Amino acid sequence: MHETIRVGEMSVTFLKTRHETGGAFDLFELTIPAFARIPLPHIHRKYDETIFGVDGNMTWTLLDQHTEVRRGTTLLIPRGTPHSYANRTHTTARVLCLQTPGVLGPEYYLEIAALYRANHHPDLAGIGAIMSRYGVVPITQKEDLITVRPDR
Repeated sequence: MHETIRVGEMSVTFLKTRHETGGAFDLFELTIPAFARIPLPHIHRKYDETIFGVDGNMTWTLLDQHTEVRRGTTLLIPRGTPHSYANRTHTTARVLCLQTPGVLGPEYYLEIAALYRANHHPDLAGIGAIMSRYGVVPITQKEDLITVRPDR
């Protein structure tokens, strides 16, 4: 197991990285504290993501449809699908994230974590720039849900 990466309030611990799997996948545990959320909805251009509920309860929003992920449930997020997530409960939630193929690796989260440490608040423009370099497209306006395509 790898060192835990603290990104704002959440933490990311890689179990296997793209470097170890020949690019086949990235697998990591995501821990989200009570009432925390991701600051930018986004899409993945180059990979699919499968979420496996471990502990607690998280709300994932795909194309404005809310899905509860809790222990024993699975959610597939095909590439190109706008999504975000939040923990709207009083307890910490944990999920496993499987990204196929492996594209991000820990480098992505280390870069975003450095922004949080430098600014103490989410620097949305800086986070957006990092996301874009890794093929993760931030959704900043409702119109973006229609115009963003995974093959662009």
